[in-house]
Amino acid sequence: MVNVLAVALILLGCSKDPIQLSPEPETSNPVDTTTTSKPTPDTGGIHKAMLLGSDAAPYGYYVYTPSTYKKDGPTFPLLIFLHGAGETGNSKTSPVELDKVLVNGPPNMIKNKTWAPTHPMIVVSPQCHEGWWDRDHVRQFIKFISTTYRVDQKRIYLTGLSMGGYGTFDQLNSYDDNQIAAAVPIAGSGLMNALFTQRISKVPIWVFHGEADKIVPPDFSKAIVPAINALNPKVRAKLTLYPGVEHNSWKMTYTGSGMGKEDPAYDPFAMDIYNWMYQYTKP
Repeated sequence: MVNVLAVALILLGCSKDPIQLSPEPETSNPVDTTTTSKPTPDTGGIHKAMLLGSDAAPYGYYVYTPSTYKKDGPTFPLLIFLHGAGETGNSKTSPVELDKVLVNGPPNMIKNKTWAPTHPMIVVSPQCHEGWWDRDHVRQFIKFISTTYRVDQKRIYLTGLSMGGYGTFDQLNSYDDNQIAAAVPIAGSGLMNALFTQRISKVPIWVFHGEADKIVPPDFSKAIVPAINALNPKVRAKLTLYPGVEHNSWKMTYTGSGMGKEDPAYDPFAMDIYNWMYQYTKP
């Protein structure tokens, strides 16, 4: 794992320069309210495996559509989940590999029938088969999914853990015209410079990390959030750290079980990340 991340850092450092584009205006609804009731899991939704090559998407993926989803019905928010390095695989050559994406995060909650967001969402979990999340392919994938399914174009959200946390940061810092309305990178890292920070500041972001993480130390997370906030963004960036927690800080974040276990010196974990993301829209 450490070697994979080390190689990935080198690849990120050597990746092509992001194209500089004119920023689009952003609208948001930064009302930080906490929900008190827990919704019932939607066990009637469909979680479908789409093997690499089965459609025009650049990745194989699992797609979850809520029980009320219809091809000619209303649109739904879209949550894109980027997995970690341990879940890479090529479902075109080995279909069973795609099930690796069900190990963590929202797809695991859907599999275990514990997925119960207040606001129903389409959840799409791509599988990386290239060794690392390629910024252009992730961008193409998001555009493909957002136009193939009944997606609310104003509510496209991105989250990822470990390697997927890197991929989340990389998607935000690479494009001025990204479609992302809000993002939650967990146990990730990335490259930091003035241009990247300025781009990330245009998207509401909540960063989570374990303070004892030795695989991906929290240094970048602790540096990028104050750097974003120094730019006075429309929505203040948030950082939540877990004392004594090592690399796996994602399960407690995605399930909400980490609430009350965070370091009080940083942002409190007082509402689930799905309601937090749902507050924000982007034209």
